[in-house]
Amino acid sequence: DPDKSLDAIVAKPKEGLIDVSTAINLALTKTSANLVETRWSDATAPTAPWQKAQGDPEWSGEMILRDKREVLTDAPIDCVWKSIEQIGGKTGWYGADFLWWARGVVDRMVGGVGLRRGRRDPKHLRVGDGLDFWRVEVVEKEKELRLYAEMVLPGKAWLDFRISKEGEKVKIIQEATFSPRGLGGQLYWYLVLPFHSFVFPTMLRNIVRSSKRKALFGDA
Repeated sequence: DPDKSLDAIVAKPKEGLIDVSTAINLALTKTSANLVETRWSDATAPTAPWQKAQGDPEWSGEMILRDKREVLTDAPIDCVWKSIEQIGGKTGWYGADFLWWARGVVDRMVGGVGLRRGRRDPKHLRVGDGLDFWRVEVVEKEKELRLYAEMVLPGKAWLDFRISKEGEKVKIIQEATFSPRGLGGQLYWYLVLPFHSFVFPTMLRNIVRSSKRKALFGDA
């Protein structure tokens, strides 16, 4: 049926289609020039049937568990942002390195991506970047960095950093959010919650220290 063909559903571009040889040459040129976009093909499985999809009604909402912490610093907001944006990869996760390493090992053992991906660029992030076992979901310069967990979990998880001016100081809000899958997901959250009380305050303190160093010595 012509009415159900791909051409009938998806309009062709005004410029017309390019041939296979041209497409291959363009792809090879981008690869040679390091212009290839970060791919989603190394991500974990797409949204599972039990997870709320974007088009679902509000009443179908999931349970949301949060761990929110905040701190004030007199470090300049641009230095705070640089420290946050450079998280992961060779920079690490600002403390508790063994726990992050162990979590990466466990993730690899159960079929996840682990920490092996590192990051595309040591200083800058963009939406869609793989970042260790996270995926960058939101990047707003000097405002917010939100990461979506791609480690194997009984639910969905995010790690969010938000910064704003608070008088003469800068407020950093760090929030871990988890949407558990059933009772197993809830149990997982409460099992790891004690580690949060060590990992996240340490992370915030070291982000502040890093920000102050950048203010004094620059972003070496």
